[in-house]
Amino acid sequence: MRPETGKTSIAPILITGSIITALTLGVRATMGLFPDAIDQALDVGIGTVGLTVALQNLVWGLGQPLAGAIADRFGAARTLVVGAIAYAGGLLVMGAANGPAGLHLGGGVIVGLGMSAASFAVVLSSMSRLVDPQRRSMALGVATACGSLGHFVLVPLTGAVISAFGWRSALTVLAVVTVSIGLFVRPLRTQSGPAEAVEAVPDDDESLRTTLARAARHRDYLLVNCTFFVCGFHVTFIGVHLPKTLTDAGLETAIANMSWSLVGLFNIVGAFAAGALGMRFAKSRLLSIMYSTRALAFAGLVLLPPTPVVALGFGVVMGIVWLASVPLTSGIVLGQFGVRRAGTLFGFVFLSHQVGAFLGSWGGGEIRELTGSYDLWWWLAAALGIAAAAIHFSISEEPAPSRPVPRRGESPSAADGAVAAVDN
Repeated sequence: MRPETGKTSIAPILITGSIITALTLGVRATMGLFPDAIDQALDVGIGTVGLTVALQNLVWGLGQPLAGAIADRFGAARTLVVGAIAYAGGLLVMGAANGPAGLHLGGGVIVGLGMSAASFAVVLSSMSRLVDPQRRSMALGVATACGSLGHFVLVPLTGAVISAFGWRSALTVLAVVTVSIGLFVRPLRTQSGPAEAVEAVPDDDESLRTTLARAARHRDYLLVNCTFFVCGFHVTFIGVHLPKTLTDAGLETAIANMSWSLVGLFNIVGAFAAGALGMRFAKSRLLSIMYSTRALAFAGLVLLPPTPVVALGFGVVMGIVWLASVPLTSGIVLGQFGVRRAGTLFGFVFLSHQVGAFLGSWGGGEIRELTGSYDLWWWLAAALGIAAAAIHFSISEEPAPSRPVPRRGESPSAADGAVAAVDN
């Protein structure tokens, strides 16, 4: 489908993207509320529920490149509707489970697949296509910030439903919330938009296979994959294990929960700031600052006395740099390859993120079981943050080298070899 050149208002796109991101990330943030309730009801152990969430993240990551490619081909609106239905269905299967198999199938596999199609990655890629480049960074920042509004609203509401009606009822309510995404997708129904018209891409007829081959040879795109692995490691480790880290240190559960809530609240500030700053400064440099800040915060959490002030301060600092990486990282990928294959290419970056998420969550639990403390994993998280900060100093945001047009008598494979020679 060729780009539409008509003028498109940014408001419906921004509102729609923000609502969908708030719903998907908000429902995801509630998963940490269920382990105790499920264990008490089914006696399956906290580890079993933790494995369900780990599988959910891994399947989500594995499915994201395919979901991105489908959205690029058939449009984000259809992809989001199908994903929302699968997401809601997985929550219902999880709510009906009576043992590990049902939990892993519903909450792990089905929810993970649904999340890959009804995710902020699909939303942000679609918004990037529909919003002109001058306003893109801010639009992505606003939509990402609204994900924390979902976190801030749905987490306490879900906790109240669990306390009043039980965990199965809470999952049913979340399924209804999730399927409601289909009501908001209309402004994202176009496959292409003004951004593609503004960004004339020389290789507009380039096949998906060729684009992926170029990406696989592009050093800076591969480095972005490496650093987003670190982001996934960080955020999932914190989301699953921060409250337990704080209570292990002798702090009250209320303080631990407040620290986690502050992460969500202050992420609104951080995501907005990332979107605004990304319009004026190099995104790679901003990401270097962000990962360095995370590393310092991790070290401070381990070294400073475990007081309420330290715990709450950690929540504030982490909130500011929590999802600020998303609009900046997606912006770098868009700068390298344009918007036409944005869903697919960011899908692979997000897969790297989810592999990190799996290792951060699973490894943190294993380290605590082996050593009785999370300290070693916090130090590893700090070291990875420093490494990611250093790598971003060498990442270029310039467009990737275009696929050369074969000369007369030259095969396409020979022309592709020229790209490899340039990249190497």
